[in-house]
Amino acid sequence: MVADESWATDPSTYVSNGAYSLTGWEHNSVITLTKNEHYVDADKVTMPQIDFYLSDDTNNMLTNFENGSWQLIDSVPNNEIANLQANYPDEYFVEGQIGTYYVCWNINEDILPEGSGLTGVEAENAKAEIRNAISLLFDRNYIVESVAQGGQVPASSFVAMGITNADGSQFYETAGGNDYPGYFDVSAEAYTSNWDTAMETLKKYYDFDESTGMFTNFPSMTYLYNTDDSHKAIGEYLSGVLAGVGITLNLENQEWNTFLNTRKDGGYSIARNGWLADYNDPISFLDMWTSGSGNNDVQYGKGDHAAVAGYSLDLTPYGIDYKVENATWAETYDVLISEIKSCTDNNTRYDLMHLAEDMIMETGCIVPLYFYTDIYMLDSSVKGFYSNPLGYKYFMYCTIEG
Repeated sequence: MVADESWATDPSTYVSNGAYSLTGWEHNSVITLTKNEHYVDADKVTMPQIDFYLSDDTNNMLTNFENGSWQLIDSVPNNEIANLQANYPDEYFVEGQIGTYYVCWNINEDILPEGSGLTGVEAENAKAEIRNAISLLFDRNYIVESVAQGGQVPASSFVAMGITNADGSQFYETAGGNDYPGYFDVSAEAYTSNWDTAMETLKKYYDFDESTGMFTNFPSMTYLYNTDDSHKAIGEYLSGVLAGVGITLNLENQEWNTFLNTRKDGGYSIARNGWLADYNDPISFLDMWTSGSGNNDVQYGKGDHAAVAGYSLDLTPYGIDYKVENATWAETYDVLISEIKSCTDNNTRYDLMHLAEDMIMETGCIVPLYFYTDIYMLDSSVKGFYSNPLGYKYFMYCTIEG
C-alpha cells in the first residue's frame, strides 16, 4: 500500500516548525511562506512573507528579474551567461556548491548488439565496459567552459568535490586508486587518449565502418531530461558526440514531476541527474544506490537486475567476517552500506565508503560530468541574504531597500 502523502502539498496540513509556515501553494504557480510567530527567534525574522514563483522557463525567470518583479532567481538561460556576468557584476553570483551533475543509465537497458551471444554475468560485464567507454567520449572541459559556463569543475567521481575523508583531505582526490583524482583523467590533455581508449573498447562489441568512422549496429537510445535550457544544451552536446560515431541518442524532455516519476520507474535509457550533499559525509551520496532506496533511479537490484549474480564483496581485510562471490546487488552493495552505517572505526568506515563508490563506478551507470556551482541572481536591493555550499538559501534576515 502506498502511503498517502497529500498532506505535504496542502498548506492546511503541512507541518512547519522553522522561521516560516507554508500558507499558500498554487501548484505550478507560486508557494507562499509566512513568518512563523511561534518560531524560537521570531523576533529576529525580518521578512513577514515570501512568495516563491515556480517556473522551468529560464527566459521567463530572467525577464521577471530584469523588470523588478522577482528579486531572486536561481537559474539563468545559458546563452545569456556572458551578458549577465558583464552587465550585472553585483547581482550575478556563482558560489561553491557540494554536488555532482551526472548522467545515469538504466542498468536494465539492453545496449548489446543483436546477436552478440552474450548472456548472464558475461553480458552484464560487457555492458558495464561499454557504459564506461562511452563516458570517456564526453569532453567535460568543453561542457563546463562552452555549455554550462558557470564555473563548474569537470568531475571524475560521483562523490562531489568538497566532501572530505576522515583526515580532512578531499574524498574525490583519493578515489579510484589512480595517479590522477577520481576514476578517469579529466584533464584537457587526456581527452584524446580517453577517446582512443573508448573507441578501442567499443570496437570489441560493435561493427565499425572504418571509411565513415561510424558504428553501424549500436541500438538507438533516448536521453531523458527535465525542461530547462541548460539541461537541453547538455543533452544536445551528448547526443552530438555520439552521433559523430554512429550512435543515435534521441532527446526527450518532460516537465519536472513527470520526469521524476519516469526516471524513478526506470522508463528511460539514459537520463540527466544531479545530487547535492545533505551534509559533509560520502554516505549522503552512496546510500541512495541500495536496492530498496527510493532514489535508486539506476534500478540497481531492481527488475531484471535483481537476479544478476555477478558481484563480489570481501570485507575480511577490514576485520568483517563477510565474503561472497557471484552474488546479487542486494547481497553485496546493500550489505556494504549496512556495514558502513554500523561501523565505529572512522578510518575503516571511510575505506568502506571508497569501496562502495568503486562498486557503483565499475558498473558504468553513473557518468559524472561536473561538480556543481550555485548560480543565482539577487537584486541589489536585497540585504541580509546568504546561502551555504549545501545549496540552502536563507531569507529570514533579509530586508529590501527602496
